[in-house]
Amino acid sequence: MSSTSFDYYQTLEVSRDADGNTLKSAYRKLAMKYHPDRNPGDATCEAKFKAINEAYDCLKDPQKRAAYDRFGHEAFTQGMNGGGGGGPFGGGFGGGRGGDGFADIGDIFETIFGSAFGGGGGAAQRQQNRRGADLRYDMQITLEEAFHGKTTEIEIEVSQVCETCDGTGAKPGTSERTCNLCNGMGSVRAKQGLFVIERPCPACGGRGVVIEDPCRDCRGEGRVDRPQTLKVDIPAGVDTGTRIRLAGKGEAGQRGAPAGDLYIFMHIAPHRVFEREGTTLATRIPVSFTTAALGGTVDIPDLAGGTNTIEIPAGIQSGKQLRRRGAGMPVLQGRGRGDLVVEIVVETPTKLSRRQRELLEEFRATETGEECPESRGFFDKIKDAFGG
Repeated sequence: MSSTSFDYYQTLEVSRDADGNTLKSAYRKLAMKYHPDRNPGDATCEAKFKAINEAYDCLKDPQKRAAYDRFGHEAFTQGMNGGGGGGPFGGGFGGGRGGDGFADIGDIFETIFGSAFGGGGGAAQRQQNRRGADLRYDMQITLEEAFHGKTTEIEIEVSQVCETCDGTGAKPGTSERTCNLCNGMGSVRAKQGLFVIERPCPACGGRGVVIEDPCRDCRGEGRVDRPQTLKVDIPAGVDTGTRIRLAGKGEAGQRGAPAGDLYIFMHIAPHRVFEREGTTLATRIPVSFTTAALGGTVDIPDLAGGTNTIEIPAGIQSGKQLRRRGAGMPVLQGRGRGDLVVEIVVETPTKLSRRQRELLEEFRATETGEECPESRGFFDKIKDAFGG
């Protein structure tokens, strides 16, 4: 960070209460306008471009921005390794991020007892080890694909290591330099009574180094957004909500930090025949009243190929469920399959020929009530309840 005195908000042409998205949009617009590639040989544009990068580098970081809002450029130019209360962070213990005090109560113990407990570095160390963000991708597949599993490819746009600068963020031919404020330690200290407060260096963000001449392609980030094609192996038996992790395929870390992970969330499309609950497949089968009375069989397609023949016992009633063991979905990352459950729906005929009606009339004439015991029992209850 240079010791310039221009106002960072005026440089980016935003108000002091601008949010992160507004800052980013303003930065991209101005960086494109004053980029040296668009203004070759123009020293004024090059200086403006560097000023824009310096301003955005400060304001995009919540801690740097809080320090700048409170102390201005003095937050980055005054020494903060000195005595109690002498520097901008020399207040009491009451504040949070960007104010007086500690960002994390653990910083107190890591600062005072760090070497004894094998720690050290505190918040500055955590800042240096910050990895890229994890990403989410939602994928929809058919029930058949979930049954068999599949290998497919997806294309996503994700930040990846900048090939121009190899992820350093520095313009090719240049390099990072040691931060003058923290002398490469990544943190600054201020004495407060009996304690020594240690915080991430606001000038370098805890890295211990700064970039004076950023890479033009990634603007000092060390990463750029570009499409990436990835192979995804979907195992048999996945269900809606199943999560597949692709390690290291998330957002690239800033300036060489480790990349995050990509998580594929599975969604199974509705099926025309089957409903699914875990490893169980369920369906409803309409059967004629004659099949329900006399019994029979019905064939149900199997997702593995072939058919499942379901035996319909004579006298079956609507709502009765029949179970076929081992004819459901595969067990995810296991052995065997769940069950197939068939619910029977007895269908009453709505169109009868004259002969069919005659046969049914003959059947009704021979009924004794024993053929349908449930119906007879119901009407016997009515007689008993209402006195015949």
